[in-house]
Amino acid sequence: MIHRAVYPGSFDPVTYGHIDIIKRASQQFDEVIVGVLTNSKKTPLFSTEERVNILREVTKSIPNVKIKSFEGLSVNFVRECNAQVIIRGLRAITDFEYELSMAQTNRILAPDIDTMFLITSLEYAYLSSTTVKEVAAYDASIEQFVPPVVSEALRKKLESRH
Repeated sequence: MIHRAVYPGSFDPVTYGHIDIIKRASQQFDEVIVGVLTNSKKTPLFSTEERVNILREVTKSIPNVKIKSFEGLSVNFVRECNAQVIIRGLRAITDFEYELSMAQTNRILAPDIDTMFLITSLEYAYLSSTTVKEVAAYDASIEQFVPPVVSEALRKKLESRH
């Protein structure tokens, strides 16, 4: 049996914190599918295709990681992927309340799918995609938060909006 997990999220943009979770999950499972959410209720900075391509680039050195996009409920996507586990990263206690509620809801919707929480490494505990976008919007350096390919893509995206 292949032990497969799905790490769903918007990844707008992917940060070193996300990559930390992806790398650590890849050591626990035979295969990790990073699910890039297409959410019609949100307007992301990067298109789904751009986020998928960036994630493929920053995870290319991790052979058991695949990147796919999806719409709708995470549990439905997990089933489509023949996975058994949803991976979620926790940075702070505020994340825990939201994530616990989602995990409990998912457990009711799909009792056969477990949620595994990975605590973000301390060096990335403060980091969020929102913070990265805010810092970048003020033309400050974001190299310590994201890989160079993300920094460059974000700079170009913000320049094209002005």
